Amino acid sequence: MEGKKSKEKEVKKGPKLAVCPVTKKCGSCAYQGVPYNEQVKKKKKEVAKLLKPYCEVKGILGMENPYEYRNKVHAVFARLKNGTIISGTYEANSHRVVAVDSCMIENQKADAIIRSVRELAKSFKIKIYDEDTGYGLLRHVLVRVGHHSGQIMVVLVLSNPVMPGKNNFVKALLKLHPEITTIVVNVNDKKTSMVLGDKEKPIYGKGYIEDTLCGLTFRISPKSFYQINTEQTEVLYKKAIKLADLKGKERVLDAYCGIGTIGMAAAKHAKEVIGVELNPDAVKDARANAKINGVKNIQFYQNDAGKFMVQMAAQEGKGAIDVVFMDPPRAGSDEAFMSSVVKLAPKKVVYVSCNPETLARDLAYFKKNGYEAKEAWAVDMFPFTSHVETVCLLSRKAQ
Repeated sequence: MEGKKSKEKEVKKGPKLAVCPVTKKCGSCAYQGVPYNEQVKKKKKEVAKLLKPYCEVKGILGMENPYEYRNKVHAVFARLKNGTIISGTYEANSHRVVAVDSCMIENQKADAIIRSVRELAKSFKIKIYDEDTGYGLLRHVLVRVGHHSGQIMVVLVLSNPVMPGKNNFVKALLKLHPEITTIVVNVNDKKTSMVLGDKEKPIYGKGYIEDTLCGLTFRISPKSFYQINTEQTEVLYKKAIKLADLKGKERVLDAYCGIGTIGMAAAKHAKEVIGVELNPDAVKDARANAKINGVKNIQFYQNDAGKFMVQMAAQEGKGAIDVVFMDPPRAGSDEAFMSSVVKLAPKKVVYVSCNPETLARDLAYFKKNGYEAKEAWAVDMFPFTSHVETVCLLSRKAQ
């Protein structure tokens, strides 16, 4: 699917262009009104310019249909002075709520469920939370949809666990949307910008959904990190594994492993995979996911990945790992982590980045410390927004 036959050919025409009516207030979609083929060209040009000192950007892998791809939809609720209940997103750089009924990049079933919750909140006389006074019950609604499985989770974020008429509310919502798999109440009683609180309880179904990614099944709970564009995540991970060029004999380390998605996708091509993640909930999910899929050549450790690599280098020596996959947050990696990679001295590093600027900064560090960037690919995970993912292969220079 690379070269002349890559997905780049699929974005030359693109679907009919539409423009969102709230784009200026919302601010999420920087490329509203720009034809999709032009969006991907601009993103590739941006990544190529940043990475020019280090390696060639071979291409950008875009979507055939760049709409309705978000499998996770979050809506904040508010009540206007005239009593009207609205739901939507925060206006750019503020906490003013922009009313959104339907978003062109969100799953349409999720949008419909949120509209139904809004109508039911009115008929059930549920008080809408006011950020200024701290008064009210319903704060947010989060909907997650399994791209392949079709399973749907609805999370009602409340300011306290007591929801009057809860059972009847659930029955009414399920009557409107019988396709819902599970409903969870999450309690966020703090004055915070965080959406989810610490306490949650399923009030219908199991409290999680499952979906498949790269042929593997993953359990997704309200707080699980799971990429929002399933289709393009599969493109990204397949490209990352292809760049690693695994032959079935390698020991692989998946740093920042989360719930184990990249590591488990790579496991069928490697001898052994080790996943390292600091978040204990994610490690618990990762172990459960490995068990669900019968992946036996992967182990997960709850630890700081940098410290773990230093310990491994001290115990087993340099080259104890053949390939490191790293997928850091938008801020990129830090020198402590990257120096740990250098100490461990794998033959290859596959760097998955959601920010080309911090990727370029980190490639400069690796270049100074014995690693050469060989090639990079951009992947358009977030059409219509300014964000772009990049996967880059680095090889250890001959000593």
